[in-house]
Amino acid sequence: MANSAPRTGGVLETSLYVDHLDRACAFYRRIFGLEVFYQDSRMCALGVAPGQVLLLFQHGTTDTPAPVPGGVIPPHGATGAAHLCFAIPLGELAAWEAHLRHHDIAIESRITWQRGGTSLYFRDPDNNSLEVATPGLWQNY
Repeated sequence: MANSAPRTGGVLETSLYVDHLDRACAFYRRIFGLEVFYQDSRMCALGVAPGQVLLLFQHGTTDTPAPVPGGVIPPHGATGAAHLCFAIPLGELAAWEAHLRHHDIAIESRITWQRGGTSLYFRDPDNNSLEVATPGLWQNY
């Protein structure tokens, strides 16, 4: 049976939920060099790559509907540690290892995948599992 779903253009937003919004925003700016698009007491929106945004939400601020001009954002959220993976070029793996060491961030795990990619796993200040991965991880990357 053919898939008749309308096309998508990729993942536009990814969300993580944090205990200390300012600390988390500063971490992602410092470690990943992300640009702040918007920040208030509830959230921080960071530009990742063209057409990609990382949303950091203060825990508990998305539990109720959020009226905005033009509509209402439904409640959403998560508890516990989440996971996020950033794609990196093959030649940047050693630079990422050095960058993490420079910022005293422990590499929790290093995996060489069957397709040839390599992943480094580490934690953010809110214990979210972060990964940087070279090409060769998935069929489409």
